[in-house]
Amino acid sequence: MKVMVIDVGGTGIKYSVMDEALNRTGTGSVPTPSDNQERFLNTLRDIYLPHKDEVDGIALSLPGFIDAEEGVVRGGGAPSIAYNVGTPVGPRLAEKCGCRVWIENDGKAAAIAELELGALKGCSNAAVFIIGTGVGGGLIIDGKLVRGRDCTAGEYSFLNTSAKDWKDPSQTMACQCSTSALLDGYRARKGLPADAPMDGRIFFDAVHAGEPEANETLRNFCKYVAVQIYNLTVLLDLEKVAIGGGISNQPILIQTLNEVYEEQILKGHPFGEAAARTLPRPEIVPCSFRNDANQIGAFASYRKAFWEK
Repeated sequence: MKVMVIDVGGTGIKYSVMDEALNRTGTGSVPTPSDNQERFLNTLRDIYLPHKDEVDGIALSLPGFIDAEEGVVRGGGAPSIAYNVGTPVGPRLAEKCGCRVWIENDGKAAAIAELELGALKGCSNAAVFIIGTGVGGGLIIDGKLVRGRDCTAGEYSFLNTSAKDWKDPSQTMACQCSTSALLDGYRARKGLPADAPMDGRIFFDAVHAGEPEANETLRNFCKYVAVQIYNLTVLLDLEKVAIGGGISNQPILIQTLNEVYEEQILKGHPFGEAAARTLPRPEIVPCSFRNDANQIGAFASYRKAFWEK
């Protein structure tokens, strides 16, 4: 049995036909329409139609507060696809394509993939951090994905990091722990204009070249992420935290994050290192499936919804 798996991001849509052994064919990508939902749904239909005779249906991963059972985007998500908020994306796509559709939040899809098949397999309490334009992910408690009554569990971007500066949007995980924050921090440290061309490849090339500004930026960024991993670990007794998103492909990110956690979070703890070491120390690892985690998790969620009932 095969499924058309589609992973929607704020700027691009990745897709493939996936079978039960997670083999993928017909892979590709297209830009994400930013004008209206009709064009968005037509784009997804155009991806599906060439494969309609070989797949059972569509598994869709996308940003936002996703009510998977109802197929509704209840809120949140990337600004470029805000037209989906408050609408039954799943049922509308099913009607347009004439097939079964299951939709899943992208971060939760990644968490499902890692829990069932990847880095978090066998964990009781764990978390996935997907670092991209914002910060999403999923929380695993007692071996199960937590969705929450309003489907917002794991929406880390909305976490505020400073009661003193509550109204300052820069004091949120979205503005401190995202890829955007990393690159903005590098521009600032280099004295570059805010609109200077910059991407992860340019930044990590500079890190690997030993550029001081790049390495200082990386360590500062990792401290922001490490503090939030620490906070979640204190609250939830996490065993592992898996880091996903494009920059998780960089081993030096995971290495630096672990170094910073050890040197600044534990050894620099406000109550002292001895007190800090009485608390759990989660393993910080890359997602096993890296950029494919969303698609694999969406497939697993589809399988559970339609094939295992």
